[in-house]
Amino acid sequence: MKVLVAGGAGYIGSHMLLALRDAGHEAIAFDNLSRGHPRAVGDTPLVTGDLRSAPDLDACFRHHRVDLVMHFAALAYVGESMQEPELYYANNVNGALNLLAAMRRHGVDRLVFSSTCATYGVPEISPIPETHPQRPINPYGRTKLMVEQALADYAGSYGTQSVSLRYFNAAGCDPAGRAGEMHEPETHLIPLALAEALRIKHGGDPAETRLRVFGADFPTPDGSCVRDYIHVSDLCAAHLLAATRLAEGRVRGAEAYNLANGAGFSVLQVIDACRAVTGQPIAYRVDPRRPGDPPALVGLGTLAHEVLGWRPQITGLEAIIRTAWEWMQRARA
Repeated sequence: MKVLVAGGAGYIGSHMLLALRDAGHEAIAFDNLSRGHPRAVGDTPLVTGDLRSAPDLDACFRHHRVDLVMHFAALAYVGESMQEPELYYANNVNGALNLLAAMRRHGVDRLVFSSTCATYGVPEISPIPETHPQRPINPYGRTKLMVEQALADYAGSYGTQSVSLRYFNAAGCDPAGRAGEMHEPETHLIPLALAEALRIKHGGDPAETRLRVFGADFPTPDGSCVRDYIHVSDLCAAHLLAATRLAEGRVRGAEAYNLANGAGFSVLQVIDACRAVTGQPIAYRVDPRRPGDPPALVGLGTLAHEVLGWRPQITGLEAIIRTAWEWMQRARA
């Protein structure tokens, strides 16, 4: 397959480029580089453009005839979405609709969409199945849900075939060290905790910690948020399976699957695991809760197992963290 990877210079997108290459497919990266990094795409062709620009998209599709699109080019910070909802609706909703329109103009009708467990909101049951009501509590989740709903409508009216993959927390780095996590600013717990470990390893005072825990009064065993962590390589493996299902014509309409381990870890448990992996006395300070954060998000991945044949391979928390730690030490040496 020849695959257009929108957001290919970002964290998950850059890992997807490697997964496609490893599987023998051809990839094209499309990214506006507002959050991504040109060096992250390696020697994959990079088209610099914005989903909000129809001319950018048309130029890309004219130059590159692709079989399928993978869409990772969304903004994905819950806190930022609460503060800047206009930015999220413009990029995540309008951008996705522009992409779908360009695909129709250029005869591309297959899409793998990077969705999120944030579409569920505060869970009524746990682990969360795909049949759980989708009631997002922040603009990030709402914008992703709007795109899922659009995909269902486009399937009925235009024949667009899609697979939405609802991620729980993506984590880790390429085990071979070819790609890593480089957000600016960084908001993800594991790289923040590992950055603190690296600071201490290089002589920093643990008491001067920069690591913040947002909320210690959630209705969870230790008071901190609980999340389900999935290694980024396992996420990419699911995208390959979804793409194959689309290419073989086995998708009828708009499908959606959870990508989850089915096990949750609290923020404090993650910090403990980072201490164990790095051997550093990572400290933290507690700040108030962030608006829009559910207490716990743990997913049920049974449908992905049964239909896509997907099962995560790197499931231990310390194993996931170790891949991120090894990459960070090399990247910041």
